[in-house]
Amino acid sequence: MRLLFLVLSCSLSFAATSAQQASPAPPTAETIMAQVAANQDQSVAERAHYLYVQHARVSSRKGKQIRCEEITDTRITPTPTGSQQQLLKMDGHLLVKHQLVAYTQLPNAKDVGSSNIQADDNHKSITIDDDDTMDRDLVENMRNNLTNTKSKDGIGAGLFPLTSKTQAEYRFQLLGREHLNGREVFHLTFLPKDKEDFGWKGDAYIDTTAYQPVLVRTTMSRKIPFAVRTLLGTSLPNLGFTVIYAPQRGGVWFPVSFGTEFKLHVLFFINREIVMSVENREFEKTHVTSTILPVDMPQKQ
Repeated sequence: MRLLFLVLSCSLSFAATSAQQASPAPPTAETIMAQVAANQDQSVAERAHYLYVQHARVSSRKGKQIRCEEITDTRITPTPTGSQQQLLKMDGHLLVKHQLVAYTQLPNAKDVGSSNIQADDNHKSITIDDDDTMDRDLVENMRNNLTNTKSKDGIGAGLFPLTSKTQAEYRFQLLGREHLNGREVFHLTFLPKDKEDFGWKGDAYIDTTAYQPVLVRTTMSRKIPFAVRTLLGTSLPNLGFTVIYAPQRGGVWFPVSFGTEFKLHVLFFINREIVMSVENREFEKTHVTSTILPVDMPQKQ
């Protein structure tokens, strides 16, 4: 009887050990984000082989009134160090003397800072004074800074702590699994390791199979200190971003939409609400070029 009990105990212990060995350890926030970092580093390199069109809408508002709004289509072409932007279409409106003036071109370099910038309104040429161009400058600066040419995905570099270079500065916590945009995802939160750092905090939703981001939301990790706001006269309450990723033909994951909405207070008398939405679309993978050498050309050893 004692022998039978001993055999059963050993059998149960062996079965439990086998089950533990067969079941992989549950992923941790560190293992998930390490794989995400590796995939993002690879995706950054693969995005260099894609052309696409970026559709952007940026507006500056005071209360409910639109002071300036620009809708642009830009062709993004990768370069060795980032990307090149070619403006395809612009539909702009600027509030001038209580009426919205339409324009379809960016100001020429010689016009920037001058007192005469031309706009088109019913095929008429209208002179816009410097005081009227503040919101236009604000809109164009926001678009240029947040969709700059230093990245290949059409979003300003450093806004999201996903690559191996930026992850080292953040701490991640796994909350669990969820379903989002038709995919099963890990839900993680993040914030800077240094509590005194002015970085980002937010949520990252990671595809459980591809280990690629599906959705990332950020806000500022801490408010600008009151003393700094007082000294510089600048405040950015509610600054944050939302970006959605999706796989494209060829398997590379790309940001397909990007948006932000925040208030801007400058010099105690400029109060604006900035609204921006960006959509990347019409992706086209570039072809590899080759060179045909003459038959009689000697080959390198």
